[in-house]
Amino acid sequence: MKAAVLNEIPGELVIEDLSIDKPAPREVLIRTVNAGLCHSDLHFMTGDWQMPPPLCMGHEAAGVVEAVGEDVTYVKKGDHVITCLSGFCGTCRYCTNGQMSICSNKPSHSGRDKPSLTNADGVAVTPFTGLGAFAEEMLVHEHFVVKIREDMPLDKAALIGCGVTTGLGAVFRTAKVEPGSTVCVIGAGGIGMSAVQGARIAGAGKIIAVDLQPSKLEQAQALGATHVVNAADGDPVAAVQEITGGGVDYSFEAIGLKSTAEQSFLMLASGGTATVIGMIPLSENIEIPGYQLFLMEKKLQGSMMGSNQFRTDMPRFVDLYLDGRLKLDEMVSQHISLEQVNEGYDAMRKGDTMRTVIDF
Repeated sequence: MKAAVLNEIPGELVIEDLSIDKPAPREVLIRTVNAGLCHSDLHFMTGDWQMPPPLCMGHEAAGVVEAVGEDVTYVKKGDHVITCLSGFCGTCRYCTNGQMSICSNKPSHSGRDKPSLTNADGVAVTPFTGLGAFAEEMLVHEHFVVKIREDMPLDKAALIGCGVTTGLGAVFRTAKVEPGSTVCVIGAGGIGMSAVQGARIAGAGKIIAVDLQPSKLEQAQALGATHVVNAADGDPVAAVQEITGGGVDYSFEAIGLKSTAEQSFLMLASGGTATVIGMIPLSENIEIPGYQLFLMEKKLQGSMMGSNQFRTDMPRFVDLYLDGRLKLDEMVSQHISLEQVNEGYDAMRKGDTMRTVIDF
């Protein structure tokens, strides 16, 4: 099968023919229909984050079950599914406490007697995040998939596999935004736009989107932002404080930069909560004023994949889309082939896209 492989870090993806094994017990073979390009993969391609290559990249996808291994009872051949990197064991302290997104004992391919993926030289290729979605087929543990309605378009369902769930979940589950509250989202990419929509659905009063590109700010308004701030025009913290009369109740950083994470905290009103969604490089430390943290009761917190419980959340997000309350068509900037994956990431680097979807 064809797959996009990262052989060196930093580096670009190479289209290769990989061999994929048959499902072992508890594993599911999926025919990939669509996969979204997420910035998380780009972090590894540029070397900001690292795993030992070779890696079959991609983690935001939807497809159809082709076969199942022994002991799989959750899905069957022909089921439509979304994959999610928040694979869960179901027994650790986090899973039993409802915090599946930070499971400490994720299922993996490490227990197999042979690799799930190999290249033409017989070298094992690691599926990125346990998925390896930039491939014509995926072989994953059943705890990495969720069944969805068959009337859901799979190109839109793929977005729910990471970006949409991360943004909506940060609003609904991590921060628990309240109706009538004030919200600011820094970064109007796929995750940021999902956070904007989550704030709208949650009933926030003022929803401020911050970005450097006017076109993205226009899109943010179409998806629910009541106000926009172009950070190129001046200090976004001051602008947000002026709009709100002192700061927001909730802020969301959806880029992954030290500077914007710090801005998300500084723009809070007293008692406010800043949620950092972006993957800040490992070498960076965040600096915030101690007196604001302690004496003004502000909070700074992280969010891993929107603190999701994906087998509950993703079918609900599908329903929100099909009911017209969650807008996903507007988030797809372009459709490409697998062979165009590097071009898709070039467009992402330039800030020209919200979400690019690979059609298999």
